[in-house]
Amino acid sequence: MRCAVLGSPVGHSLSPVLHRAAYAALGLRDWSYEAVECDEHGLAGLLKEPWNGLSLTMPLKRVALRLVDTCSELAVDVGGANTVLFRGGRLHGDNTDVHGIVMALTEVGIEVPASVLVLGGGATAASALAAVARLGADHVTLAVRTPSRAGEAAAVGERFGLSVTLRSLDGLRELLPAGLVISTLPGAGADPYANLVADSCPAVFDVTYAPWPTALGVAVRRAGGTVVGGFPMLLHQAVRQVELMTGRTEVPVDAMRAAGEAELAARAGTT
Repeated sequence: MRCAVLGSPVGHSLSPVLHRAAYAALGLRDWSYEAVECDEHGLAGLLKEPWNGLSLTMPLKRVALRLVDTCSELAVDVGGANTVLFRGGRLHGDNTDVHGIVMALTEVGIEVPASVLVLGGGATAASALAAVARLGADHVTLAVRTPSRAGEAAAVGERFGLSVTLRSLDGLRELLPAGLVISTLPGAGADPYANLVADSCPAVFDVTYAPWPTALGVAVRRAGGTVVGGFPMLLHQAVRQVELMTGRTEVPVDAMRAAGEAELAARAGTT
């Protein structure tokens, strides 16, 4: 059985480590998982190859919706599929990112308040909106660089029953304090706001997983708050993908977690 993660760039992806660890623990010796560089223009061609399942990262999650035969309601409502399953010659799109965020928040005991502040308005922010709606939020403020371009993310929140307010990141100070802040800003995008957020927010979820901790993570811990990084989200969305791709209901989460943490430590030069 042949599986892979597609994206561009994809060389940094931790997905091969996580999925291969699951296959090894499950005794699936005839299963393989690789990383394949692919942009929007190459996706249609790769979908014609004989795969059992595919993980999709940026920039493919939205374009995939147009190329699959069927799609889960969740993926449609979120506006992106990070998973493609091959069943009987047909392609089915799904979204496991929402599950990953839900699990990342709940496993550390973060209680989602009625109102949440989300930094960023891209695909990950859309999944975060769906996740906090599932966990009981009813209002989200989206703080973005250009509010006029965040209409799509706001529409996602509204589809999940949230009231959404769009604000500029330049006015972040006015949006604080907040019971929960979720940063979906890429790379070091949240660094300029680290101390500001840490001083006024008891709980923060930063979707960045490498390098970790980020400046935001360090600041929140120093201030005594609760912070969770992006690795738990990545882990649990992969767990759900393994379930969907293999049909196994008991996936070795601990083995996948250990393999992922070891790889991240090796990349950081701490082993």
